[in-house]
Amino acid sequence: MLPRLRHRRGDGGAAQGLLGRIPGAHPAMSDTIETPVISAPPLRGKRILVAKPGLDGHDIGAKVIALALRDAGAEVIYTGLRKSPGFIARVAVDEDVDAVGLSILSGSHKELVADAIAALADQGASNIPVFVGGTIPEEDVAMLLALGVTAVFTADMKLDDVVAAVAERLAERLAERQA
Repeated sequence: MLPRLRHRRGDGGAAQGLLGRIPGAHPAMSDTIETPVISAPPLRGKRILVAKPGLDGHDIGAKVIALALRDAGAEVIYTGLRKSPGFIARVAVDEDVDAVGLSILSGSHKELVADAIAALADQGASNIPVFVGGTIPEEDVAMLLALGVTAVFTADMKLDDVVAAVAERLAERLAERQA
């Protein structure tokens, strides 16, 4: 069973403990962090797979994105760390997702994205939009888009802009399918 993402709410509606419970977290990271206000179109009814391909061992960013997508109404399936592109494609098909989000911080985004897109095609799921986020150099964005990635989110993007872009691309895809 894949893990569900949750956070507690305390006084004033702040999410508590998300960073404070991380072993070795810097003391400046308090027990409360502000919950971002999402002004993006709702993702109600959408199923989105958030995955960490390759050997990258850092998933805080992926979990923050997953929580933001969930807060915008999506059902989020998180694969956990160090999953192969083939595993990610199988889960995407088995869970009948509307989109796949790949979080890559390791620098091997070119290979991992190409492998994930090929694995989705092998599973007969090349129609599933793939979003990529992480530490992606600007000079690699065009290459990822040429591979078939729907959108690339760099580390400096605002959370609500990411959610809005995902919602917009999924709405465009739905409109194209209905036309």
